[in-house]
Amino acid sequence: MEFSDLRGSSTKGKALLALLVLLASGLSGATPAITEPMQDGDFTNRLKVAGTGYFEVGVSVVDRELALEYYNFMSGDGDLELNTGTVEAQRAENICQNISGKPSLLNLYEGSSITYSGTTPLVGFKYIHSKSFWGGIGAEITESYAVTELDRQEKTFFASTNPASYVNDADRIAELLGQSPVHTVGMNVRNSFNGTWETNARMHKFMSKDVTAHERFEGKFEVEKLLKFHEDPTPENDRLGCEGIDC
Repeated sequence: MEFSDLRGSSTKGKALLALLVLLASGLSGATPAITEPMQDGDFTNRLKVAGTGYFEVGVSVVDRELALEYYNFMSGDGDLELNTGTVEAQRAENICQNISGKPSLLNLYEGSSITYSGTTPLVGFKYIHSKSFWGGIGAEITESYAVTELDRQEKTFFASTNPASYVNDADRIAELLGQSPVHTVGMNVRNSFNGTWETNARMHKFMSKDVTAHERFEGKFEVEKLLKFHEDPTPENDRLGCEGIDC
């Protein structure tokens, strides 16, 4: 489905938003990619449903090995069509999805398509966090909504590990790293809705960087939004006080 096909020809407002927070790939304090565990674990949850009535849907993934916190819950009472899937893998090679126009190796991917209408609002909440205390980059995204009409397509993605942790072949290492967006926390969403929709995002680096973003819409809107935090784990070589021909 293209964004132009979303319901809402009578919308009162339209918004197109894009926020890319790209920390330069040469930060001397760059967070290293996490070494993948020797014994990996995967989680998959897929759901496709259509009907009328009350429903609750929720997924929670907390994985210290990945520096990941992820929560996604919604409930409502009305007409629902839902097709959703969540996949988490401690080995990034196990999840390959098209992100930003190219195949990417991820530790978590969630994709969903939702159509809803009802007098009772559909209420939803999503939170994803790359927790710095566990080895992540300190980036977090929160989304919440309460809507009586919704047509939505959404992707959430996360990468924190080095997919070449136990690979010795130089060509294979280069291939894996070329497909790895580590460290990345992101969301790409297309919404047509009647109600309230809000997002908040923050990335905090102690004594270095503090980035925040906030949007809230109440009424009838079409919104297309890409939000992505990325920090290249490659550290910059420390520069000496004496360098070059004069040293």
